[in-house]
This record gives sequence, C-alpha cells and structure tokens, in this order.
Amino acid sequence: MLLLVVLCILADNDVFAASFVPIWRDDFDGPSMSKLDRTKWVYEVGYGNSLWGNNEYQTYTDQIGNIRQDGQGHLVVTARKESDGRYTSGRIKTKGRFALKFGKFEARIKIPRGPGLLPAFWLMGSVGQWPDNGEIDIMENVGQSPSTVFSNLHAPGYTAVGDQTVPRDLSDDFHVYAIEWTPGRVSWLLDNVVYKTVTKDDIPAGKRWVFDDQPFYMLLNVAVGGDWPGPPVDNALPQDMVVDWVKVSAYTP
Repeated sequence: MLLLVVLCILADNDVFAASFVPIWRDDFDGPSMSKLDRTKWVYEVGYGNSLWGNNEYQTYTDQIGNIRQDGQGHLVVTARKESDGRYTSGRIKTKGRFALKFGKFEARIKIPRGPGLLPAFWLMGSVGQWPDNGEIDIMENVGQSPSTVFSNLHAPGYTAVGDQTVPRDLSDDFHVYAIEWTPGRVSWLLDNVVYKTVTKDDIPAGKRWVFDDQPFYMLLNVAVGGDWPGPPVDNALPQDMVVDWVKVSAYTP
C-alpha cells in the first residue's frame, strides 16, 4: 500500500535569485471562435481514466462551445451543462509539442466563479505514469473558495500542499499565476510575489524528489464536480476561464 505523506509548506522568506530567458509564448491572438494553434496545443477529449481520478462529471471536448479563441487575445474555456444533462468542458496540453526542464511558467488568468468548478494550470512530467512522473499544480481553485489559490507537488509517496488566500475574489479580475522551478526547488508566485517554496530537503526521508528528472509539459482545464470540489450548481453554468497569455522562460544557471 502506498503511504501518502502530506507536507504543509509555508511561505519561504529566503532570498533566492534565479535568471530566466523567455523561450515560448502564446497570446491567443486568433480570430473570434477559432481553434487553438495546433503546433502548440493538443486537445484532450473524453472522460479520462476513472473520471480523471476524481470522479469528475465533465466530458472534455474540442468543440468551440467549450474551448476557443475569442478574437480579443484570449483563450476561453467554458464549463457548461448540455441540454441532454451532460457536463462538458475543455482541457488542453502541450505534451508532444513543448516541454521544459527548469524554468518559469506563468499565465494571466481570470478564473470562473461557482461551486463545483475546478480551474487549473499545471505541469506533468513528460515520460512515465502518475505519480512517478511528478505533477506541479501552479494554480487550482475551487469555486466555493474564490479567494484561495491551491498549489501542490505530487510525487510517489508524498504530496506537498499549500495555498494563498487573498482579501478579494480572484474571479473578479485577471491574475498572474506562476512558478519558478530550479534544481531542487519550486517556488509559487501570485501576481509576481512568491508565496510558497518547496525544496528537495523538505520531502520525507527516503522519498524521491522527481522534479529534477525530466522536462514537464503544461495543461489548462476546467473540471466540473467530483470528490474535490464537490457538485456544481447547475444554474451557475456556463462559466468561463479566460486566459490572456501563457509564457515560459528557461532557467539559466
């Protein structure tokens, strides 16, 4: 049986400076109601394995009604309840298109509002199966906690968890969610301010720090329902996650 160790990590006030060079960006500047740049993004569709491991309600599609460019420089991911009772939404990734080992990953996002919604901007290791390949959650939010950013590391045998609560509703405006990932260290930022750091020295003895092993690719999605965050409120749907831009900078030692 896999023993899951949960680490609650507080903000790190250590002074740590790293240099980063921009190498990848998407400003979502396509025409209104257009598909994404297929040289950068892959659509994920369907129910996923075990309902994405969280008993989620949604089916992900590549339809314009769920995921599109809006002609104003934004990606829009829409979670909705269809007339036949199904929940649909959008999920995209850069797997097979772009991945990077160490760097700064950031996105300017306006999250959706409403219970039972789980917007996310996150990374997965390019090779292997979860959790052996590692997962870095840059931003997750649950609609019933609109002032809190949840951020995590997932690896074999442990999860490092933390959050940042602000005195405002994050769904009211755009915010920049980011990580700075360097050897043996991951720091999370909200609007360019570091609020949490995890290093390989923080993980339990005998556990493996998998985050120096390989390049990671990006994902963006809005989940609906499931074990976390719980059921949606149907009359609050549809709801949009709006992404202004995503950019990546490589770490330069």
